[in-house]
Amino acid sequence: MKESDQLSAISYSGVSEPKAVAGEGCGATSISAGRHGFCEKLEYHLLLAHDLHCLETAKYQGLDEQVTEVKRMLASFIQKLKAEC
Repeated sequence: MKESDQLSAISYSGVSEPKAVAGEGCGATSISAGRHGFCEKLEYHLLLAHDLHCLETAKYQGLDEQVTEVKRMLASFIQKLKAEC
């Protein structure tokens, strides 16, 4: 896989989930189920980029921490959506 293809996959993963959350609104159940898949895909692409030496270790670790933080924020946001719907 070319570096540009890997970066495109990472970028797509990073944009597609927030777009889905915005589009779902009160369909929080489907968002909750899809959230795990999105995060796992993004984590996989980051790990693959690191393993293919397209991403330095320090950068990978920083991005991985950010993905973990996004997972926490999404979980909190989904709980709020469920409570309001």
